[in-house]
Amino acid sequence: MQAIKNLFPLLNQPKKVVITMHQKPDGDAMGSTLGLYHFLNKLGHNCTVISPTNWADFLNWMPGCDKVLDYESQPNKADALIDEADYIFCLDFNVLSRTKRMEEKLKLAKGNRILIDHHQEPQTAVFAFGISDTGKSSTAEMVFDFIVESGNIDKIDATIGECLYAGVMTDTGSFRFPSTKASVHKMVYELKERGLEHSHVHEALFDNFLENRFRFIGHVLSNRMEVFYEYNTVLMSITQADLIKYNVKTGDTEGLVNYGLSIQGIKLAAVIIDRGEERKSSFRSKDGFDVNTFARKYFNGGGHFNAAGGFNKEPLEEVVIKFKEAIKENVAGLSSYQF
Repeated sequence: MQAIKNLFPLLNQPKKVVITMHQKPDGDAMGSTLGLYHFLNKLGHNCTVISPTNWADFLNWMPGCDKVLDYESQPNKADALIDEADYIFCLDFNVLSRTKRMEEKLKLAKGNRILIDHHQEPQTAVFAFGISDTGKSSTAEMVFDFIVESGNIDKIDATIGECLYAGVMTDTGSFRFPSTKASVHKMVYELKERGLEHSHVHEALFDNFLENRFRFIGHVLSNRMEVFYEYNTVLMSITQADLIKYNVKTGDTEGLVNYGLSIQGIKLAAVIIDRGEERKSSFRSKDGFDVNTFARKYFNGGGHFNAAGGFNKEPLEEVVIKFKEAIKENVAGLSSYQF
């Protein structure tokens, strides 16, 4: 994989471009791809954003989101665009398998694959150009850097700013997480200088849910949350019946795992959801517990030191048992109590 800076001189010649992200894109995945989309369009490229799956309704406000293709609903059209693409930008994922059913198509694509990502252990061999920086707060921050370092900061406007701000703000937990370094605040300053209205973004992302989501969260906190004080751990296990009863849609479980981490003394918070074809897990941590390693070892996943995810094919009950066994094996890193 060549350094991303080697791509900069090639941006002057308009090309056919596809930009994609990981399945079930979150605020950073959608914000970074759409920010890059608007920037490359300004340079004269013919761009299309393709999501491997559907996405949460609360992301639909983003400028350009109405033009994003859902690979699962329009596979033939998406495949044709991938076949024709000169460049395929891969944002906010480190391995092609995170694009679900798009993986094989991306592997066979003739265009140059370009990586912009901040997750650990990237699949560098499949990318022609790229940058992987685990020290960055978000892929949105990396897209901002890409624009600036290519000599095009003057191209950033309020539209690009809204997309990139949404990405960096959501991936830093509204600037709460340790990944929020000085560079993040400098980025926000530059976006504000170029027309960003940040309060609009916050309202669109956080004040735009239906009543059923809050009743679902209440149900989970009351009936599905277990607290293991001896391991400073919280687990929420959610059944298919819960998802059906409360009509839970894509995005409705976003941020749920953070409730557990808000309890005093908790080092590890986990949510395990029965999604039918697989059990999806989300992990968050603090006080030095590495959930990236934890997710890779027990749950076929990975991510960041303090935020990771995984999946299992076993039934929910078995995955919950596996989780409880895993925290016992990691008692040295979790427990602060002298038995």
